[in-house]
Amino acid sequence: MTLTKPNAYETKTIRLMSPIVHIGSEVQRLNPFEYVQTPSKVYIPDSEALARQLYNRGRLKDYISAIENRQGIANLLEDTFGEDWENVTDDTGRPIFPDEGTRRKWTDDRITDLRPMIRNGNGQFYIPGSSIKGAIRTAIAYHLLKYSDRYGVPQANRVSAIEKELRSRLDRGQLEKKFEQKRTASTLFEEALFTEFDLTYQGRSANVKRYGPNTDFMRAVSVSDTDPLVEKRVKTKKGTAPANIPIVSEVVVSSRFPNRNAKYRASIYVEMVQRIRTEFTLSIDGEMLDWFRHSQGMKIPFSTIDELLAICQDFVQEQWDFDHDYWNSIRDNLDAGGERLNFVDVRRFYNPEKCPFTLRIGWGSGMNGTTIGLRLGEELRSQLRDAVGISAPNFEAPKSRRSIRNRDGEITLVPGWAKFKVL
Repeated sequence: MTLTKPNAYETKTIRLMSPIVHIGSEVQRLNPFEYVQTPSKVYIPDSEALARQLYNRGRLKDYISAIENRQGIANLLEDTFGEDWENVTDDTGRPIFPDEGTRRKWTDDRITDLRPMIRNGNGQFYIPGSSIKGAIRTAIAYHLLKYSDRYGVPQANRVSAIEKELRSRLDRGQLEKKFEQKRTASTLFEEALFTEFDLTYQGRSANVKRYGPNTDFMRAVSVSDTDPLVEKRVKTKKGTAPANIPIVSEVVVSSRFPNRNAKYRASIYVEMVQRIRTEFTLSIDGEMLDWFRHSQGMKIPFSTIDELLAICQDFVQEQWDFDHDYWNSIRDNLDAGGERLNFVDVRRFYNPEKCPFTLRIGWGSGMNGTTIGLRLGEELRSQLRDAVGISAPNFEAPKSRRSIRNRDGEITLVPGWAKFKVL
């Protein structure tokens, strides 16, 4: 009797590199008393250690007052600890302002609304595996809809059917809130593409009463959190260079006027990590993947990590082409009397015809990086935006973009583009 060898469990270490990334945290904004800024840096203290030292010096009431009034604490720190307050330690010698809480400040503006990045239990930045896997999942959905014939996607879940149902719900006014859009997307294609599978193991069908998380074929894909984004130096062709640089930067939210002149909308201040170089593991349980048989015969579009990364590359290329066309159609606003918008470096960034990245992750990815929006018609995409987001009639969706000023005030970067290299 010949035994059938099960498909191998494939796992690979992936190096993730990115010009700049922000992954949001549970706390959307930090209050002014939760950080301290100088002209060149932003410090986030060990709040418990700070409170103890202020108590020991009789200034805890002043600290509590600042908290209650949502005030900054820079003057309080200087009055209590002196001009060298950023180097003060607690009774055990532990820094009150630890290195992992120190960020370079890329703006001369006074920051009043700081958006923090996610941290691990040690207070270090990292990229959660769930963020990477979520982006991969979107890429797979996009791929299945793009190549529906190749994989046998059910007719009721193809783009034409999705568009028809979305238009119907728009006409009935059933897409007025974001959660309605998400629920509709799940009903229209996600459940059918990912969870409508029967499970067969060793020739026997599993007793699964209904489709859901247990019948989702992405159970066979595992993505670890990245290594902490600790600042370090890495080898380059020219020697070494800094990596994983923590910064607080000004993010410019811009859109356009009807004549395509750039329009300034707002500036927001965000914790980000520049020049990311980290690693994570990506695994596919091939044996588990073989358990899944779609109820209507649709094929799963990958069986190896290389095939999965190729799907991501195909998805990211379409995002890249779309954004390239957008930035090259916008005219800079160089009015010295207003907010100067010069996107020459952004256009240069998008100059390569072939996208040099593998996926777009985290904050700033927008509706094109987190949905299958680019598979829908432009008019419908705009109507959806108007119904569930910020209405901008007669404009493409998305209308606004986010770009990043460097230390010299020049707009040079856009967030979220990440390159994967199999090690």
